[in-house]
Amino acid sequence: MSQHLDPDLRTSDPQIASLVDAENARQRDSVRLIASENYVSAAVLEATGTVLTNKYSEGYPGKRYYEGQQVIDQVETLAIERAKALFGVEHANVQPYSGSPANLAVYLAFLAPGDTVMGMALPAGGHLTHGWSVSATGKWFRAVQYGVRKETGRVDMDEVRELAQAERPKLIFCGGTAIPRTIDFPAFAEIAHEVGAVLVADIAHIAGLVAGGAHPTPVGHADVITTTTHKTLRGPRGAMIMSTAEHAKALDKAVFPGLQGGPHNHTTAAIAVALQEASTEDFRRYAHAIVDNARALADGLTARGFNLVSGGTDNHLLLVDLENKSIPGKQAARALDRAGIELNYNTVPFDPRKPFDPSGVRLGTAAVTSRGMDTGDMDRVAGWIDQVIDAEKAGDDAGVEKVAAEVHEFARSFPMPGLPG
Repeated sequence: MSQHLDPDLRTSDPQIASLVDAENARQRDSVRLIASENYVSAAVLEATGTVLTNKYSEGYPGKRYYEGQQVIDQVETLAIERAKALFGVEHANVQPYSGSPANLAVYLAFLAPGDTVMGMALPAGGHLTHGWSVSATGKWFRAVQYGVRKETGRVDMDEVRELAQAERPKLIFCGGTAIPRTIDFPAFAEIAHEVGAVLVADIAHIAGLVAGGAHPTPVGHADVITTTTHKTLRGPRGAMIMSTAEHAKALDKAVFPGLQGGPHNHTTAAIAVALQEASTEDFRRYAHAIVDNARALADGLTARGFNLVSGGTDNHLLLVDLENKSIPGKQAARALDRAGIELNYNTVPFDPRKPFDPSGVRLGTAAVTSRGMDTGDMDRVAGWIDQVIDAEKAGDDAGVEKVAAEVHEFARSFPMPGLPG
């Protein structure tokens, strides 16, 4: 039973309380390798559950459409100033509800329907909102996509330049959801300048690494930066848009009233807390430890014959092509989940399989690093992954269950941030 739940919830809705307990236990007992997940601190959790959720606050600090904003204005201003200081930007908007609305606001600020946008193709590691066909961004705008080289799994900036010069996009996105290598922000900025495009750096996955100095910053290169506030940044489920002062007015207007109503003030407070935490030396050490763990996990998997897209990682993320292991990504991911190792199946570049049943899996080390696992633990995790996949291919359910018992015992030896064990 979790001790963090107030008696009111257990009394009012024991079913939900029981489910929260179950999720608490699941997170405690698992090795969580989903690249977009993390553990937040007790302070971030507490801020998310405050009475700030009761207040409606359409508008921006000092210019609201409801009265009673004396406290909320201070909360949002704190979050804005902390974002500006942490990332070294001229402007920050902390109101977007999540990463996709943040990216949609960028389209609204700079484009008209039918204008050309350029982004990384989803199968190559990009995001739906970078102009992929099933997204509103692919339906309402003329989208062109760049990819990676088959031989290297890396972006070829010469090809990006050629495509940009041929298509003349008004907006160029760099970044994505399954990119294991450093993003070359200066090269993208040079190309955007050559074709007169606005460069948007989507750093949703690597924001914490950027804040902690473990990945180069897009500041000074990208006109606009979008990010979620969870993942490696270790905050609540929200988003931010940052930019030069030149674009502040257009972006703010696109968020409100363009796309959203009132911000979620409890989330804004939790973002402010997370940004304060990310400004510490402890967080810098954490950011670098994420990368160290990812590289150690990559080494452990490579040594066991796994094929890593691009041959390794520079950040928190690994993308593994399982074709040489003769098992589809979905089957592998579900078997690993039964063993208490949580990741997601994922397309790989030039994947011959369908997106809902792809060839690969995606892993990340932000959450396990928050638990205190280090490079010495990553080889053990790689070994378990190898054992589970072999057992699954052999139809050896007992083998999967054996690993599950070992994983659960292992995971429980690491405290879970934010909550009592």
